[in-house]
Formats: sequence, C-alpha cells, structure tokens
Amino acid sequence: MTQRVALGVSYRGDGYLGWQSQPNGRTVQDALEKALSQFADAPLRTICAGRTDTGVHGLNQVVHFDTDAIREPFSWVRGTNRYLPPDIAVQWCAFPGGDFHARNHARGRRYAYLLLESAVRPAIESGACGWVFRPLDGDAMRAAVRYLLGEHDFSSFRSAECQAKSPVKVLRAIDIHRRGAYWRFEFDASAFLHHMVRNIMGCLITVGSGLKPPEWMAEVLAARSRQAAAPTFSPAGLYFLGPYYDAPLGLPERTAAMDWLP
Repeated sequence: MTQRVALGVSYRGDGYLGWQSQPNGRTVQDALEKALSQFADAPLRTICAGRTDTGVHGLNQVVHFDTDAIREPFSWVRGTNRYLPPDIAVQWCAFPGGDFHARNHARGRRYAYLLLESAVRPAIESGACGWVFRPLDGDAMRAAVRYLLGEHDFSSFRSAECQAKSPVKVLRAIDIHRRGAYWRFEFDASAFLHHMVRNIMGCLITVGSGLKPPEWMAEVLAARSRQAAAPTFSPAGLYFLGPYYDAPLGLPERTAAMDWLP
C-alpha cells in the first residue's frame, strides 16, 4: 500500500546550491532524498512547495512523496534526520491524504529577510543576514511598500531566468520591524517570482537609504522592466518561512527556528 507523506524541513542554505536537485548533488533536495532513501531502504523523490536559490535558507519547506514504507510520523522525523547533515533537519511529518500536493495546494507563501544595519560587516551571523552600512528610514520603506500591495504585474522584480508562466502575483503583506541593529522584513504572497523578494529588497534599501523617494517604487512597478529596479540584493538574509494551506489539512505553519530570528 502506497502512502503520501508530507514533511516540514529546515535548512541553512549557504552550504548548498539551492533547493533543486543538480547533477553534482550539492543541493538540499539531493541531501534530503538521499537521507529519505537510506531510511526507507528504497529510492524516494520529493516535490517541494517552493524552490529556493543558492544561499537562501528554509525554515518550513514542505515536501511530499509517495512510499510503501510504513512508518510512524516520529520515525520519519528522527529516522531521516539520522542520515542528514547538521544544517538540514526534518521538523515534522504528516499524512495529508493521497491527493495532497505540496506546491499546488498552497494558498500562499511567506518569506522573511533579516538585515543588519551596522558600520561594520557581520561576523558571527555571516551568511545568515544581509548587511547595510547606511542608516535606514523605516517610515520611508513602509511608505514604499504600499505601492506593491495587491495584484500586480511584478516583471520589474523578476529575474531573466524566471520560469513562472505569469508575472502577475498577489502580494498580500510586507511587514517591516526593527530590533536593535536588525531589520526584519516579512513577505506574504500567493506565489513569488524568481528573485522577486531579493529584487524588492534592493529597492526598499534604496528608498530607506534616501537615494530614492518612496514614490519611486510605483515607477519601478509600472515600468514592468527589470532595468528600472535596483540590483538584486544578497541571498544571505533570505528565509523561506514556508507555505500555508487550508486549515483542515492541519499542517504546521511554524517551526522552532522562527523564534530564533530577531
């Protein structure tokens, strides 16, 4: 009997070439599938809720796969983690039913960007946060955000390698908070284009640094051209908080690492 299994996975992305499997095997998907196959004693392939790029971290990446290896949820978690490197760990396991699809059934996705504002670069948190040396104006950045909310063509924030069928997405919220020297930006959307968050971050930092007024964000959006926006910002501080689904599925939307971020 085949069973569909869903897992929540956390990982640090700075040691990997992104999520998606590659021939060299140095990706998060490759490491996870190798561990799952060792634990289940059979080859297993996963489908994820949202692919992340090189250097991007995941706090609640959701995957699903089908298997005839019958295990308890805690066994999938502990057994798989036994074969995973220290910077990747399964957080939870659920059995959502045979028609569940980690990507197609997601109602939305969330990202967070952690940014250090400091005259000197990060050391201990290197690779885990972005960095700016100029002081940032939070009110200006929040004013710029208002032009992006809602359903828009986000072509100005889309990489040339993006494979999405449409650049039109619904950006539901961008929240900006500060704790000491750290800024935290949270993004909630129906889906995201390739590099969309990092390109928006580049524009927000341009506004926050006083190089452009908040109204400039509306001009960038209306241009529908990548050339109109700021350069793509560093992946170091980007965290995929994960997808969210209809409540009856009962899939967790939080992991412990979410309390670790400032």
